[in-house]
Amino acid sequence: MSWLEGPLTTLALCWRIERRDGVAIGLTAHDRDLVIDGNLYRAAPGMTPSAIRRRDPGRADTMDVAGALTSAAITEDDLLGGRWDGAAVAIFAVDWTDPTNRVALGEGVLGAIETADGRFTAELRGSGAALDAPASETTSPECRAELGDQRCRVAMAGRRRIVSVVAVDDDAVTLDAEPAAAGGWAGGRIRWLDGANSGLEDVVAVSEGAVVRIAGVARFPIAAGDRCEMVEGCDKSLATCATRFGNAVNFRGEPFLPGIDLLTRYPSV
Repeated sequence: MSWLEGPLTTLALCWRIERRDGVAIGLTAHDRDLVIDGNLYRAAPGMTPSAIRRRDPGRADTMDVAGALTSAAITEDDLLGGRWDGAAVAIFAVDWTDPTNRVALGEGVLGAIETADGRFTAELRGSGAALDAPASETTSPECRAELGDQRCRVAMAGRRRIVSVVAVDDDAVTLDAEPAAAGGWAGGRIRWLDGANSGLEDVVAVSEGAVVRIAGVARFPIAAGDRCEMVEGCDKSLATCATRFGNAVNFRGEPFLPGIDLLTRYPSV
């Protein structure tokens, strides 16, 4: 007889959540901490999902989970700051008297996150959510590849640099080194290595020598002395790809393809 068919229920729900920066935590709806496969799952009774729905086998294999996440390891600031965006989640049930007995309930990534009344509600997007994405790319005059990825193929050696923040004036951040490339850091990324934003990434909107301005508003205050990795950017134009990177052969855009405004043009006299 299976442990699920016993006269007394010993079932406990568990979540394993792993952020994109490698930080992982375990939570359980049981009233005591559990050790499963050498990992500690902290008791967090308030985080029980409110609904788990599986679709028919013939349809997209998706799963919707809505529940409150209450744990000292998951703070409101971190949720709103984006540290848990896209975190991988695995949900399973175990026999709390013998954690080797396990039933997988599903896995996916955290989607939309909301906060209300001191509680956190997160949406779990199953693997079937990828089927909702477009089957093919839309044409565009700009390059659709990211600088240095497998489609772009630009070597990133020498295009990354570890720098420190010298001063912060409103949204202007002064670094202790200027970019090596003439194009500056504009369009590139800042990966924070320490400070309040450690583990987060921002996009550089404007670069003027050693001074950069990030796109949007920083999630947490930036302070002098914070270290970060600066990654060179690209404006995704064919001219930049050809002249600055010498990589026009791998340009992933259609700059000469007529746009939809072609239908509204009148023939010239």
